[in-house]
Amino acid sequence: MCDNFNNTKNEMKISFKSILTNFFVLVLFVVASLAYFTPVLQGKKIFQSDIAQYTGMAKEQNNFRDKTDTEPYWTNSAFGGMPTYQLGANYPNNYIKKLDKLIRFLPRPADYLFLYFLGFYILLCCLKVDYRLAVVGALAFGFSTYLIIILGVGHNAKAHALGYIPMLLGGIVLMFRKKYILGFILTAFAMALEVNANHYQMTYYFMLLILILGVIYLIYAVVQKQLKHYFVSVGLLVIAVVLGIATNATNLMATKEYSDWSTRGKSSLTINPDGTPRVSTGGLDKEYITQYSYGIVESFNIIVPRLFGGSNAENLGTDSKTYNFLTNKGLSRTKALDFTESLPLYWGDQPGVSGAAYVGVVLFFLFILGLLIVRGKVKWWLLAGVIMSLVLSWGKNFSLLTNFMIDNFPLYDKFRAVSSIQVVLELCIPLLGILALMTLFKEKENRAKYKLHLLISAGMVLGTLLLLLFAKGMFSFDALSDDTYRKYFGDEVLTMIKLDRQEVYSSDILRSIMYVVLAMLVLYLFIHNKLTKSMFALAIGVVIIADLVSVDKRYVTKDDFVSARQMEQPFPKTKADEQIKQDKSVYRVYNPQEGLNGASTSYYHNSIGGYHGAKPAAMQDLFDFHIYKNNVRVLSMLNVKYVIQQDEEGRSYPAVNPNANGNAWFVQSLKKVSSANEEITALDSLNVNTEAVVNTTEFPSLSKFNFAKDSTAVINLDNYEPNHLTYTAISKNDALAVFSEMYYKNGWNAYINGKNVPYFKVNYTLRALEIPAGKHKIEFKFEPEIVKNGSKIALASNLLLALIVLGGLFLSFRKTDKKEEA
Repeated sequence: MCDNFNNTKNEMKISFKSILTNFFVLVLFVVASLAYFTPVLQGKKIFQSDIAQYTGMAKEQNNFRDKTDTEPYWTNSAFGGMPTYQLGANYPNNYIKKLDKLIRFLPRPADYLFLYFLGFYILLCCLKVDYRLAVVGALAFGFSTYLIIILGVGHNAKAHALGYIPMLLGGIVLMFRKKYILGFILTAFAMALEVNANHYQMTYYFMLLILILGVIYLIYAVVQKQLKHYFVSVGLLVIAVVLGIATNATNLMATKEYSDWSTRGKSSLTINPDGTPRVSTGGLDKEYITQYSYGIVESFNIIVPRLFGGSNAENLGTDSKTYNFLTNKGLSRTKALDFTESLPLYWGDQPGVSGAAYVGVVLFFLFILGLLIVRGKVKWWLLAGVIMSLVLSWGKNFSLLTNFMIDNFPLYDKFRAVSSIQVVLELCIPLLGILALMTLFKEKENRAKYKLHLLISAGMVLGTLLLLLFAKGMFSFDALSDDTYRKYFGDEVLTMIKLDRQEVYSSDILRSIMYVVLAMLVLYLFIHNKLTKSMFALAIGVVIIADLVSVDKRYVTKDDFVSARQMEQPFPKTKADEQIKQDKSVYRVYNPQEGLNGASTSYYHNSIGGYHGAKPAAMQDLFDFHIYKNNVRVLSMLNVKYVIQQDEEGRSYPAVNPNANGNAWFVQSLKKVSSANEEITALDSLNVNTEAVVNTTEFPSLSKFNFAKDSTAVINLDNYEPNHLTYTAISKNDALAVFSEMYYKNGWNAYINGKNVPYFKVNYTLRALEIPAGKHKIEFKFEPEIVKNGSKIALASNLLLALIVLGGLFLSFRKTDKKEEA
């Protein structure tokens, strides 16, 4: 009995120590997150270009929510009208979103950095890594340059998803370690949080890694005759993943519905704007998907940050040949410095980048060491993941594999920027590197036996770096943007820029060599027992973090922070905006300077432009076929009353479109066509004031195509809300009204005097409704059934997950009690 009592006391001591250790680790992560983003402590916010655009897109939605305390689920401020499903809509019973907010309690973007640390630390703990090395690994993952850069430009959803991926992987690892209860709970919660992050491209790429993991584990299960355990684990994981997904049912179902309506869905058009045949893939165009493809040699920038120049706007300050050249030519130091603070040094294959996806040369060195000394299946799926990630990131530079994936792999053609799949190796390389250190940690006496492995690893990395250094003369250092710079600044300035590219190429290779030597020295001292474990973890951690943070600071610094007000109101109101706002009617505005890719107009007005990765397909088609060709009739039918123009001095002013059709109008005839091609091309010559075009293949039940003219008929918009439009229609005859609102059948319902009635699509994008003679109240209400149905599924799934957690805790405590009684 005494022995049992003593064992219980020891277990309690270990448990308390573990809790205390993890508490201080979390405190360290909080401090590190705030230390890197110190301006958040002053109430400042990082200026994120994408978030500024989102703020413009979501302005009407957020204003309506604040005013009415309800969700509109629709906005007219962008693209002529669209659902808010991808603009931060709040859904009923979304308890996972509330949990996520509790986890990300720090000011943005420190909250995402903390999430990086936390997720990777949990993963390493699931792999039974010593907490000291787990801290090093977590910091190394979080400070990976790409993960910091995306915070700088505002890819918050991407950062959000990447933060939960390691946690999800940890749950999967636990399951295969026969920790079924904890593995199930962690997997389900992490999956729920991952899907809630709402960046399915990152989740999809991670699932490709899990497929590789599953195959490797299956091979081992066959060899070790553990197929029962393997299939039990897989079965439980499938249930956990489905449950985690189901808690986000509303968001997923709404996203799928919108995706089919967006540019990510299958187009019904079979021609291009110039009349040539369009290749329909059911997804994005191959050229669009592979526009951002890593160059094969460029991939070495995972170990040399500015091997290919770094970014399109590198700040070399006074330490550049371009600066010296400009000042020698008589340019003032201030103007020369302004120019060299944003040098176009990037010369890779992509249209442009915000910085190199630098993993860290020290971590890569440790990764190579891990390949030599780490034993077991984990090494193999990590290596396969790195290879898969690397070759798929090459995109059009490895077209054989890329085209195969686009043509044959489900959903692969739904995502653009294939270069971003390198997020997989951003996870795998530091993970195997830390496992290599853990292998050394486990050795108590004979660490020196790894001396040869250490020398081989260092030799491979240093040899590669030296080879790149000596190969410098093989490259032209020409960039895609050079013609533009030559046009505006001349050959001499461009020559200096190329010399600066060559300079950073060499200097960063030498920098990487230095860090490898430092890391090798620390490892050498440790394997010869000159450092304790704690001293070693601290020393190698300092080298790794110094390597990464010094590169991170090139791209995201305190200078990127602005006052909170500037981010909350990112677009200053212009005189043109003030003039337009004096008009209190309901109309739309078009800004040709933005076109279809900018949300500053959406911040103040209902716009036909916007900023989103998945635009409404119909509006994209209108731009491609008509608006870019200055078809004013199309602008008029969209109720574009103002077009923002620029005078000779570059000042904006609003030009009034006197022919704007208004919110609704009556037409006398319907022009019948039988395809989407005919419908959109008919807008070339259609008199939108008196006639409309309808695709009878979509609406075969239509029987009336001509309506008697009533010169006294009127239809007016009485009340406007983004999700509820109220009109009064008066006509002596039965009439056909066209509304300048985007047709979206999945949620918009039409009512005449309170009775639900059918409506249909005309003019490729708009709504039309037959109205009987007399005076009537017409309403359009956005009442998406998918939100109602999805919310029910989400509620049931959340309750089931809660019951499973409670049941798991009960079984765990019961198991502990039995051990104590034994």
